[in-house]
Amino acid sequence: MPVDEERTVIPDVPRGPLCDYRSKAQFNWKDFRLVLEDKELVKIKYDIWRRLEREPLFAPVTSTLSVDQQKERAARQVNRIADLELAPPEIYSKPYKYRVRYLMSINEALHAVCPSLSVKIALGVGLFTNSLLAMGTDRHQEIYNQAWNREIITCLAITEVSHGSNTKRCRTTATYDPATQEFIIHTPDFEAAKCWVGNLGKTASMALLFAILYTADGENHGLQGFLVPIRDPKTLLPYPGVTVGDIGEKIGLNGIDNGFVMFNHYRIPRENLLNRTGDVTPEGVYESTFSEPGKILGAVLESFSAGRLGIMQESSNTLSHAAVIAVRYAALRKQFGTDRNGPEQSIIEYQLHQWRIFPYLAAACVLKVSVFAMTEIYLETVQKSQAESNGFELLTQIVSEIHALVSSSKPLVTWTARDAIQESREACGGHGYLRAANLGELRNNHDPSCTYEGDNNVLGQQASNWLIRQWKNAKVESPVGTASFITRRDAILSGDYDALLRTGVRLESTEFVSQCYEWLMCWLLKQSVAQMEEASKAGVDTFTARNNCQVYRARDLSRAYAEYYALESFRSRCARADVNADLKPVLFRVYLIYGLWCLDRHMTTFYAGSFAKGSAFADAVRGTLLRMCGELKDSAVAIADALAPPDWVLNSVIAKSDGRLYENIQSVFMTNPGALERASWWKDVIPSKLRAKL
Repeated sequence: MPVDEERTVIPDVPRGPLCDYRSKAQFNWKDFRLVLEDKELVKIKYDIWRRLEREPLFAPVTSTLSVDQQKERAARQVNRIADLELAPPEIYSKPYKYRVRYLMSINEALHAVCPSLSVKIALGVGLFTNSLLAMGTDRHQEIYNQAWNREIITCLAITEVSHGSNTKRCRTTATYDPATQEFIIHTPDFEAAKCWVGNLGKTASMALLFAILYTADGENHGLQGFLVPIRDPKTLLPYPGVTVGDIGEKIGLNGIDNGFVMFNHYRIPRENLLNRTGDVTPEGVYESTFSEPGKILGAVLESFSAGRLGIMQESSNTLSHAAVIAVRYAALRKQFGTDRNGPEQSIIEYQLHQWRIFPYLAAACVLKVSVFAMTEIYLETVQKSQAESNGFELLTQIVSEIHALVSSSKPLVTWTARDAIQESREACGGHGYLRAANLGELRNNHDPSCTYEGDNNVLGQQASNWLIRQWKNAKVESPVGTASFITRRDAILSGDYDALLRTGVRLESTEFVSQCYEWLMCWLLKQSVAQMEEASKAGVDTFTARNNCQVYRARDLSRAYAEYYALESFRSRCARADVNADLKPVLFRVYLIYGLWCLDRHMTTFYAGSFAKGSAFADAVRGTLLRMCGELKDSAVAIADALAPPDWVLNSVIAKSDGRLYENIQSVFMTNPGALERASWWKDVIPSKLRAKL
């Protein structure tokens, strides 16, 4: 149970117009926050924000900088972060789970302040060093140390101009020359150029490059990792044989210098091959070096899931920021009223507005908790793999399940954040379109999260493929328990909405939402498998059959699986003993709003599968959703406070915690550079007929 001492970790909010709604909440908003986030991690974030607030380099900018200025600013911020040493030295001697959790919390705090900065560090330090640990050996330790200590700027070069998701078909080559004991890196044509490489455009001096390894006998040994020097780290000039450049202005995240690179028979030492799983002898013989498979598997998991988990953590915060802005604005903005000539009422009072923004407020709470729970499972698995290499079969199953969970959840979280930003922008009307409202910046900087570290639609297919394998297997392999419902599929599919009610399950219950989801996933699984088997009997190849069951089948299955996990994680968190009794009603409303809102999105499938007939099911789900939104109204501002970072981090003129909406907008209008001055180009725009009379 949170006590006063724990609450002091979180700063108070100032008194002002928002207190009219704050006073209606029947719970302490700080206690609510400590359900959503671990108190130690909250403390880390606030400590980081307090330190950065004193740094001029991190002060919010009030107008759009040029692309080059944004890149310079982000690069300078990276250097300053290294100087500040935000993580105390003793952290690095702590156990893996504690250490990584701490560093992830720092990254979340940095991302909230400057997404470009966060991504540059995540790519150049976190993802690079994780990949090096996963694929390299002791002979690469020096480069690892230099990257970790930020003595060099690094990047990962995987994607090519003509290949992204299908990495196996990348065409950059690394051919071994036994005469000189070097690999020759070569780009056969522009389509094989590495591109979209973060940090590469202007600053990176070392790349972890993925290329097809060829030995001198011409044998293809598949995609391998290589450490490839790009620029002189002291001058940042490219080495001979390397053509490297910046890809140009993007929609957002322009602080990141995304680059392209081509190699012209560029030579690197044999030792630069990352040889954890395979090596080439000095004479040119390729040798597989698989050993301690459990540790290798855990390392691979760490390399490829860490980035996606980081994106989900950042995106759940972005979702929270959008919801906070929409809710605070809705509480302050007044329009119309029951009496045409009487007082106007806040737009948060209108059912339509509640239905538009409260599900995203609920989603922010649920997804924040579920991403935390998912990260716990991931960190524990990697830590276990590092500690021991036995139990390989079970570890393989866990890694597969985590991969499916991450592959379905990353699309859910990033798409939900994307949609929340847009709905919040529209819900804040014209003022939401102000740059100073920060919704435009949130949208542009978040948007690539739906693509990088795995395109959302492609990731969803990987998740549905795992679920389909569990459905077809004689035994369900789900050590984490996310697919254990499949073992009860016959009983689940024999039920429907009416049967559910006859068993005494109330619509306003976690059991109702959970059982609806289990039926939904089982039906989608059954239909997906049946559709693929029917196509196979008709002579359609497996590749095409699988692709042709995505729309209305496997794609929906992947999303439903992620939603189900999120809801179960939130339900489990709310059932813990440290949750105050006065929090349980509002947490339950949050659960129901998100759960029913998600079920409503799948309404067509419930009717297509005959789970529901007539209008009763739809009316019940939608009617209860609207009622729960109405009941959440008095708690919404307090929940927003629980999700909000400090004002300078949220950086929205229409959502400051003091609630002085119009005073803050007036300040932005009046202090906008040149706002009250005549334009310097005024003579050039005077109509020509009038100009002749001057």
